[in-house]
Amino acid sequence: MSSQSDIGAEVLNLLPATIELSLVALFIAMFIGVPLGFIAAIKHNKTADNLILSISMIGYSIPVFWLGLLAILIFSINLGWLPSAGQISLLFEINHVTGIQFIDILLSDSPYKWQAFTDATSHIILPASVISVAPATIFIRLARTSMIEVLETSYIRAANAKGLSFQQIIFRHAIRNALIKIIRHVGLQFANLVTIAMVTEVIFSWPGIGRRLIESIYQRDYTAIQSGLLVLSCFIFMIHILTDFIYAALNPLARGNKYGS
Repeated sequence: MSSQSDIGAEVLNLLPATIELSLVALFIAMFIGVPLGFIAAIKHNKTADNLILSISMIGYSIPVFWLGLLAILIFSINLGWLPSAGQISLLFEINHVTGIQFIDILLSDSPYKWQAFTDATSHIILPASVISVAPATIFIRLARTSMIEVLETSYIRAANAKGLSFQQIIFRHAIRNALIKIIRHVGLQFANLVTIAMVTEVIFSWPGIGRRLIESIYQRDYTAIQSGLLVLSCFIFMIHILTDFIYAALNPLARGNKYGS
């Protein structure tokens, strides 16, 4: 069994790697899911809409552990495009400052800084992409629903009556207001994403808190399990609070409903 001080230091040492992986996966999920959801809403009840919804349903149904092993088999073993494990190659020695690999590389004085940055990028692409599949499918549905609701509002009909083109309505009014509705769900999806990352870290040997938690479960190290879960819970709670503040700052109606008389 580990002592409390050792566990605390280990958790703080491993948490930044999990945060880094989760944030990259979240950006990938939003970058892919939100535009596809908007396209599905604009092409509502058409072939593109049905195709995107079918793809999202299939993506959400794929088990993450199977997808991770399949990605390693195809892109690492067969094609040799991306590394299959680790956070960075052992050839590079980067001092641990913040724990987030990309920031530590940029802060380092190594003459091979940019080679290390490229290597770290190639290591994170595969696990982050695997993690982002399920959240991306959820963002597709959220963005589709949000855009459909916005397109049915009175101000969109008024803009259409003024003679604005469909492209002007979408890019000037609809996208901005639809994104505000999506932001409030980011915290919930981030919590789901961290859960998926725990399994993915084991498959890709990512040095994060998720892999340490699963190892602790196998070793029945209950103190480490409780500490890790407590830290993850607090972090997810902070993300929810931050998301609520951002949503309230961007949406005056939310501030009015909460603080108005």
